[in-house]
Amino acid sequence: MATDLPGTSLLDPAVIDDPYPFYRRLQAEAPVWLVPGTEVCVVSSFAHVADATSRVPDFSSSMHHFVYRGDDGLPARLPFGDGTQILAVADPPVHTLHRKVVFPDLMARRMDSLEPEVASLADRCIDSALGDGTVDFMATIGNVIPITMITQLIGFRDHDLESLLGAAFDSTALVGGRLTLDQLTALLVKSADTHVWITEQLRTHGAASDDDLLGTIARGVHDGALTEGDGVIILQNLLSAGGESTTSLLGNSVRILAERPDLQQELRDNPELIPNFVEDALRVESPFRFLARHTPHDTILGGVDIPAETTVLLFWGAANRDATEFDNPDDVRLDRRVPRHHLAFGRGIHHCVGAPLARLEARVVLTKVLERTSNIRLDPAQAPEWFDSLQVRRHARLPIILEPR
Repeated sequence: MATDLPGTSLLDPAVIDDPYPFYRRLQAEAPVWLVPGTEVCVVSSFAHVADATSRVPDFSSSMHHFVYRGDDGLPARLPFGDGTQILAVADPPVHTLHRKVVFPDLMARRMDSLEPEVASLADRCIDSALGDGTVDFMATIGNVIPITMITQLIGFRDHDLESLLGAAFDSTALVGGRLTLDQLTALLVKSADTHVWITEQLRTHGAASDDDLLGTIARGVHDGALTEGDGVIILQNLLSAGGESTTSLLGNSVRILAERPDLQQELRDNPELIPNFVEDALRVESPFRFLARHTPHDTILGGVDIPAETTVLLFWGAANRDATEFDNPDDVRLDRRVPRHHLAFGRGIHHCVGAPLARLEARVVLTKVLERTSNIRLDPAQAPEWFDSLQVRRHARLPIILEPR
């Protein structure tokens, strides 16, 4: 199959805001698309994305380039060393080792204790949002809860939540594909300050941390499983992903509910269906639209020859609306036979370690919002705004009206 789509389509502002017609065209004409004039490949079909995730030797997670917006509007690449090998951007055996260090504490030791904390924080945030007319859901609830919880889970001390939220968003902006080269370079310098701060946190508090991720990483460094630099980058990535993914999920879910009064009422009447709603919201508006892979050698995907050293963007957000895989792919449905049959948290060895935390936070927060309101609606005078990113599907602003029950 071939397409006459220009390479500039990928970063077109209209496509960033509403990518789904573009995704459908790619799936029909070029599900594995070598972006003309670039060294970037976009994979949009469910079958081909799933295939690529299973072929680690052909599609490495090691990070070799940042993608940015060139002066000609095409995606360009900034080299990033010889390939980073740290947790989310690592291949086996390094990935396996790093995941073993992080995963038990992140998921097993703290998960059972988090739900009451999330519920209490959600109530406080909703208290401040109710009765004030229009509120920005992101500023009052959607941004606040995830960054608070991941900060507690990591164990940062003497922190400023606004600064940490900014650092988390900066990290995803680096890989968002929409920055110019000058903007990308400036943000790389800025992110170095966050790296220094986290290093000091690890050195100062890590050894005394028994029940948080600072302690987990400190023990990994002490035991030789991690270098200090690796540990700092893992903490920086967990802060970013933990703050960003759930923030996007909460905002996207509330936007869907605000546009669907019937769905709101069904969930108020049947709160046991909220987990199903969370899964289909993840599918319909995937918080991370893609993750990048690198081809260490020439390979083939879907009959397309992909040269060595290509940056391959696996588009979860497109695959999750693939009509060959999902009935009524653009609709949120509560009766999907396998609710978790989606790629919003990745697939294979890089399935997101924080997925259980994101699901828990979304379930608790949405339950609270629905319990305490009679209606959620968009402000007709203020349109929602999407964050300008090829990768992240997050609202920069989401003006809504919450009518108390």
